[in-house]
Amino acid sequence: MSSTAAAAIPEFDYLIVGGGAAGLSLAYHIAQEPRLAGKKVLIIEPDAKTQNDRTWSFWADEPGMFDDIVAHEWRKIAFRSPGFERVIDLGRYRYKTINGLDYYRFVQHALAHNPQFTRVHGNVEQLENTPAGTRVTTANGDTYTARYAFDSRPPNLVQLRQPEKHRYLLQHFVGWEIETESDVFDPATVEFMDFRGAQQHEARFIYVLPFSARKALVEYTLFSETVLPKAEYEAAIRAYLSDVLGLKTYRIIAEEVGAIPMTDHPLPARNGAHIINLGTRGGRAKPSTGYAFKRIQQHSARLVAALATTGHPPTNATGDKWQFQLFDTLLLDIMQRRGETTRDIFRQLFERNPVERIFRFLDEQTSWTDNLRVMNSVSAGPFMRSIGQVLRGRPGKRS
Repeated sequence: MSSTAAAAIPEFDYLIVGGGAAGLSLAYHIAQEPRLAGKKVLIIEPDAKTQNDRTWSFWADEPGMFDDIVAHEWRKIAFRSPGFERVIDLGRYRYKTINGLDYYRFVQHALAHNPQFTRVHGNVEQLENTPAGTRVTTANGDTYTARYAFDSRPPNLVQLRQPEKHRYLLQHFVGWEIETESDVFDPATVEFMDFRGAQQHEARFIYVLPFSARKALVEYTLFSETVLPKAEYEAAIRAYLSDVLGLKTYRIIAEEVGAIPMTDHPLPARNGAHIINLGTRGGRAKPSTGYAFKRIQQHSARLVAALATTGHPPTNATGDKWQFQLFDTLLLDIMQRRGETTRDIFRQLFERNPVERIFRFLDEQTSWTDNLRVMNSVSAGPFMRSIGQVLRGRPGKRS
């Protein structure tokens, strides 16, 4: 073999850019697939994950790969809005939470004992397709080649913005994990959405994960275009704790702050022949809800199944269905035009549908028949106006 031909052979089979939820998910799925045991995998991550920087919550009706590190699970959720409140038994579903640090440690431990994985720290400056695969260059000048690359770096939506064509909102929140001196919380029930507070022309609700009768994460969450001064979130949490729960004393033991992009801006599943996008970069945060963890797992499973079977990523990398993308766009348009009406839409969903249908719909697993049932359960007016905006090719604006 000539030196030129040898140089064209990639050093690695797979290159994973980023060691967060999406990158580590794909790596773990690869590690669990015996048919890929001979593949060499390089993970480039900007820094070591040594802190509990986030939590992921999701619902599931069957066992998952990460059940051993689920921090807590619940059998009930509560939905509350003016004029309608319901505590809902989840039936075969469970609502689960995983702590970020537990997840990082679990996957890192699994990979540390697997010789097919190499991990390096660095910031990726350039990632490009080549005739033989991909090439990556880091900030310190190191270069690596691979047959396929999987890119989980967050997209730069500020640079990509096209507000005349697409909708750009955030799911943003501040949460306090608190301890109380007496029993306050129902440890069996998640306060999934409490819309009883003032909406202020936006979708605003309280979200509570109770870990025990005296310990819970209490978050103030909004769907809107811009974040608030931190003091406003904190004031809303204090008001909930005092006015709704009657708490006068409590201890804040941890804080969670976040802003998740919610957009119908096209986020491509691939970048050329050999680069596949992961996580938020690949559109895995559901545009209308912000939930991402389970979608990331499903995406990883789909990619690994194709790699193991055919040697290549699937032609349709995500399997997303256009009708659910349209539903997401319509809800985003309503949030952008009349955010306060979001409360009524969710109230109608939970009042008029079994929770199993709602979860299947949000998981994009419902049939056309169930899709029609869901759409017929909510007021048509807001959606018809947003359909008009979609047909005109431009987002709705508050009037």
